[in-house]
Amino acid sequence: MMEQQTDRIRILVVDDSDIIRHALKTFFEDYNLEVVTCTDGLEGLQKAAEFKPSLIFLDLMMPNFDGLKMLQVIKVLDNLRHIPIIVISANTDRRNVLAAVEAGAERVLSKPLQKEMIIKYVNEILGNETLSKSKKKKVISDTEKNDIQKSLVKFFLNSFPDKKKRIEEALGSKNKDMLKIVVHEIRGNGGTIGYQTLSTLSGEVEDRLVKGEFDWPFFKLKCDQIFSVVKEIENINMTQDKH
Repeated sequence: MMEQQTDRIRILVVDDSDIIRHALKTFFEDYNLEVVTCTDGLEGLQKAAEFKPSLIFLDLMMPNFDGLKMLQVIKVLDNLRHIPIIVISANTDRRNVLAAVEAGAERVLSKPLQKEMIIKYVNEILGNETLSKSKKKKVISDTEKNDIQKSLVKFFLNSFPDKKKRIEEALGSKNKDMLKIVVHEIRGNGGTIGYQTLSTLSGEVEDRLVKGEFDWPFFKLKCDQIFSVVKEIENINMTQDKH
């Protein structure tokens, strides 16, 4: 059934961040590309086999089955190994970049994602001007950009109560794995919605967790600061909606 579809460029996005999936899906569909998203590496492998994407955007850190494992598996499967993969991660230190490249990634893209770099890498991998040729409409105006930004902020705010609940549960039970997953997601989301402070605060927590420094009073302080910033964003959003 999949083989009978049109030859539109197909993109598979594998990321546990709901806002990253939403943002990339919206971005690529505006260029008339076909997009499928999923939340972890195991589902990503299944979607890759079914969907036969032209390109995969793959987050490194995900629960259950992370991006590096998925990348390593794909590159040894004859029917999938040819698919180019762009790794995306909020933590692009030298070790992570080398691990991704050695496993077969074509490019490594840091969060927050930048439109210019996405276009550059996609065009380099799939052919010059791939996105430009597929674009459905002209360059978006500043008003449209602002509308997109507001949409992403609202999407983040709508999903944040669940993240806050998970953070509070992780702090209460000192569940380092759960806390690392949630702050990693917020770290990537912060820059995407235009609030770098969120990325900075969550990054401070994630970096200590990665190093094995389990300073729970510090984590509690930083998470309270994250909650405070989100509350400020909610107030700003409510004020804007009134005008």
